Amino acid sequence: MRRTLLARAIAGAVSFVGAADAQDAVVVTASPLGSGLFDLVSPAEVLEGDALVRRRAGSLGETLEGSPGISSTYFGPQASRPVIRGLDADRIRILQNGVGTLDASSLSFDHAVPYDPLVAERVEVVRGPAAVLYGGNAVGGVVNVMDNRIPDTPIRGATGRAEGRYGGPDTERSLGGVVEGGNGRFSLHADGFTRRTDELKTPLGRLANSNGSADGGSLGGSLHWDGGYLGLAYQGFGSNYGSIPEPDVRIDMKSERWDVAGAAGGLKFKLGRTDYEHKELEGEEVGTTFSNKGSDGRLEYAHGKLGPLNGALGVHFSAFDFSALGDEAFVPSTSTDAKGLFLYEELPLRDWKLSAGVRGDRTQVDSAGGDRFGPAQGRIFNAVSSAFGVVYSLSKQVALAGNLSFTQRAPTFYELYANGPHVATGVFEVGNAAAEKEKSRSFDLGVRWRQGPNSASVSAFHTRFDNFIALSGSGNTRGADGELNPVDGDGDGVADGSGEEILPEFLYQSVPAVFRGLEAQGRWRAYERQGALDVELKGDYVRAEDRNTGQPLPRIAPARLGAALDYALGRYNARIDVQHAWEQSRVGPEETPTDGYTLVNLHFGYRFALESTALQAFLRVNNLFDEVARNHTSFIKDIAPLGGRGVLVGLRGSF
Repeated sequence: MRRTLLARAIAGAVSFVGAADAQDAVVVTASPLGSGLFDLVSPAEVLEGDALVRRRAGSLGETLEGSPGISSTYFGPQASRPVIRGLDADRIRILQNGVGTLDASSLSFDHAVPYDPLVAERVEVVRGPAAVLYGGNAVGGVVNVMDNRIPDTPIRGATGRAEGRYGGPDTERSLGGVVEGGNGRFSLHADGFTRRTDELKTPLGRLANSNGSADGGSLGGSLHWDGGYLGLAYQGFGSNYGSIPEPDVRIDMKSERWDVAGAAGGLKFKLGRTDYEHKELEGEEVGTTFSNKGSDGRLEYAHGKLGPLNGALGVHFSAFDFSALGDEAFVPSTSTDAKGLFLYEELPLRDWKLSAGVRGDRTQVDSAGGDRFGPAQGRIFNAVSSAFGVVYSLSKQVALAGNLSFTQRAPTFYELYANGPHVATGVFEVGNAAAEKEKSRSFDLGVRWRQGPNSASVSAFHTRFDNFIALSGSGNTRGADGELNPVDGDGDGVADGSGEEILPEFLYQSVPAVFRGLEAQGRWRAYERQGALDVELKGDYVRAEDRNTGQPLPRIAPARLGAALDYALGRYNARIDVQHAWEQSRVGPEETPTDGYTLVNLHFGYRFALESTALQAFLRVNNLFDEVARNHTSFIKDIAPLGGRGVLVGLRGSF
């Protein structure tokens, strides 16, 4: 069989939880046992097939942007990480086939994730805490990109797919392809991509230094036997793109990664070893070099039935060495070593499914010190997280889901030891070496409904932090040498007599915080005679503030509401998407309000009638009315609006 049981279960599933057939898709990220979307405790989303083609962009953040509860850090079209329920950076765990990416993207918003969605087969997103399975830095959620680079089930024969694109507001020229083959015992996978973009066209003109390029590929293989497999894969990724706030700075990135994975009986393991480096080039000279080398892996054992219980236990480990060398190194060289042990159990009781999990983590974070970073020092954190969930099926069509989580997260190396000018964001960052574990309690309650092609879901969440580690303005300023409140007699932003730029001081401070909000989405079949017309609605709202002062936390997305009409007739399909974002006037210190906007996007597709090959042409129109839109969750929203009107054409085929 060319496809696994899992693949057959999800084949043809459309975009997300709003589609009825996708409700039965098996999701492996949110549960070590695998579960259908309708039966999951945690709110989750699956993006694949036509929906992934329609929304695919040059970064994970932009690809997922607009899903309920998900926005992006948007540092231009090249660098963008997902923001889930108002949480970003180290509180969102980004995985590739279940293993951490080990890059530098959580350190700075201008650092891209070294992965291109062009070769992704499937993206699973868990909204809300997933600390029991993935550690405290998954308190906001998990994004797992899946590409079958290590085939986990036998492949017989040969299959492949390719996709090419041209156009859009950044004049994208991209091509990606995947080929897989096997004889039932040995399976091989190969993929590659190339992408080129020009400076982004916005309604206000071209966005200077926003162009970029990226290339990469992988080769992997597996050996299969009854009840198990063992596989190995190598991947390389390289990109070069501009740092928008710094007109003369380019980021030259490369990442090499080896993965090994296997399974036998109820035991499975995954391990990734990454060598990541990027250089920030100022003309021909290297200004700063960032490096991250390390490993991330997990071992799980599904114990099968123990009385009425199904469950799994496992260990997770991550170790990496980070260094930043050069003029703009605002963090010292550090090493991080983390180990976790977890247990997860499910108890089915007629119309009920109960779940519980617990995890313990030990994290050691050491700084090499030096210069303004002070002496070498280290911290050790012991954290415990737990979760309790329930799904109650009122009928085959309606289910209620609730989840209660207690999470502890160790501070990252930059939250502890940062001390220097971060030019990309225009601030002087100061860490807190005495910071304690971040502790939070989260509650999530949702209702889901499905009937034929119709479905809907609504979720409400509330997360309370005892000591949320926030990066926010102090009201002070710093010179590039660290001088506090230097004199600027000329009003030109430069300290008198020093020639150094004055930057606002931003501190990593622990504050009592609360995040709460709503997410909703639905899909209804409105017409089904000459073709089928579906209506989709979605919306979200999140509010986050300091519990003591009522001060809003920075970079929180405004309330959003979206609607779409999706029509299919024979080989043709057409779709119109409308998304409205309200203004965001609840702003944090040193932050400006953002105006509301409405974006309209169109998509047209045609499937050719071929016997042995599936071939589809598509056309996408972004921002039809050339609306000026700014992403409030972006650190550079005031200088970098979203793309203007653009027409993109593409061709996708598979055999």
